[in-house]
Amino acid sequence: MTLRTSNQLFDAYFTADSMAEVFCDQGRLQGMLDFEAALARAQARVGLIPPAAVAPIAQACLASLYDVDALGMAIASAGNSAIPVVKALGKLIASEDADAERYVHLGATSQDVMDTGLVLQLRRALVLIESDLAQLGDVLAAQAQRYAAVPLAGRTWLQHATPVTLGMKIAGWLGAVTRSRQRLAELKPRLLVLQFGGASGTLAALGEQAMPVAEALAAELHLSLPDQPWHTQRDRLVEFASVLGLIAGSLGKLGRDISLLMQTEAAEVFEPAAPGKGGSSTMPHKRNPVGAAVLISAATRVPGLVATMFSAMPQEHERSLGLWHAEWETLPQICRLVSGALQQAVLLSQGLEVDPARMARNLELTQGLVLAEAVSIVLAQRLGRETAHHLLERCCQRAVAEGRHLRAVLADEPQITAELSATELDRLLDPAHYLGQAHTWVSRAVTDHFALTA
Repeated sequence: MTLRTSNQLFDAYFTADSMAEVFCDQGRLQGMLDFEAALARAQARVGLIPPAAVAPIAQACLASLYDVDALGMAIASAGNSAIPVVKALGKLIASEDADAERYVHLGATSQDVMDTGLVLQLRRALVLIESDLAQLGDVLAAQAQRYAAVPLAGRTWLQHATPVTLGMKIAGWLGAVTRSRQRLAELKPRLLVLQFGGASGTLAALGEQAMPVAEALAAELHLSLPDQPWHTQRDRLVEFASVLGLIAGSLGKLGRDISLLMQTEAAEVFEPAAPGKGGSSTMPHKRNPVGAAVLISAATRVPGLVATMFSAMPQEHERSLGLWHAEWETLPQICRLVSGALQQAVLLSQGLEVDPARMARNLELTQGLVLAEAVSIVLAQRLGRETAHHLLERCCQRAVAEGRHLRAVLADEPQITAELSATELDRLLDPAHYLGQAHTWVSRAVTDHFALTA
C-alpha cells in the first residue's frame, strides 16, 4: 500500500483554492494534454496529418480519463511526466482508433509538452494574481482616501518619529501593488510563449513543415511564438518568479506593519474580527494577527524558492539534467504562496479596524517631543540652524528629565518665547499641522492605481 500525502491541513490558510486548482495534479496533466490536442489540430491545419486523426486525439486529451496515481508511479522511472502521459494517451487513442495513434506527439519532445503545459497553467495563474492585485489596489485606494487625514506616529528604527497619516502609510502599500501590476503587464508577452523545439531544439523531425506547424500550434494555444525554443534558457520563468517574489515581499511589508500596529502597546489598527479568528488555545483575551502571519510567512518562504529558480538557470547545453527538474515544484509553490498571501491581504485590508483616538493618545506618549522638529525648523529661520537645534535639544532633555510636556518647557524658555507666540507654539505642536505632503502622496498613489486600472 502506497501512502499518498497532501497539504490539506494548511492549504486553506496558505493557498487560495483557485490557485490550488490551477496547480493540482489534474491541472498539470490537463496543460500537457491541451498541448497534445493543439499539436494535432495544428499539424492537420498544415496538412501534416490527416484531419480525421484530430478528433480521436482531442477526445482523449481530458485529464479526467487518466489515473493520476498510476502516472505518478510511472514518472519515478521515466524521469519526467510527459513520457508516461504520452504513452497513456497513445494507448487510449489506439483503443478507439489505431490509425490516429500514429500521429500523437509527432515531432515534439517531452520538454515541449511540459513547458508549454506549464505556460498554460501560468496564464491561468496570472489571471488570478492580476485580479487579486487589482482588487487589493481598489481596497487600499479606498482606505488610503478614507484615512488620508488621520494622524499617527511615524516610526523610524521602531521609535516614534514625526507624525504621518494612516492614509499615507496605506498609500505606500498601494504604490507597491501598482508597481507589481505594471511589472506583470510588462513581462506577460515574454512569459506567455510556446515551447516547441523537438529533440534538440531544431524541429528537424518536421522538415519543411516545422515553422508552419509551430506557427499554427502557437495560434491554437493563443501563445506567442518566440524567436527560438527556450529549453535551457529559463529567464522567462525566473523573471516571473522574481516579480512574484517582489509581490510577496510587498505583502509581507503590509503584514508586518499591521501586526506591529496591532501590538498591545500600539493598538491603533487591527485585522477584522470574526468568531474564532486570532484566538489562543489558552488565553481567552488574545487577538492575534493571523492574516498578517500569512503575509509575513510568504515573504519569508518565497525568496528561497526564487533563489532556487535562479540557481537552476545555468542549464547544460540543449537539455538539462536536474536543474530543469528543480523548477517543477518550485514555481507552482511560489504561485500558491503568493495567492494565499493576496487572498489574506484583501480580506485584511477590507475590514481594517482603526482607532484614531488611540493614535492621538500615542502621539502624546512623548509629551510633544515628536514635534520638536517642527519648532526647530521655524526657529532655525530666525536664530540660525545650529542655535535652534541645540536650543530645542536642551529643551527636549529638560522635558524628559522633569517629566513635563515640551510645550510647557518651551514656554519657560525666554529665547523661544521671544520668537514664537503662544498661538504659534500651539500650532507647531499640533500633529495635524505637521503632516507635510502626506495628502499628496495619497492622491498620487490613488491616481496611479486608477490610471492603471482604466
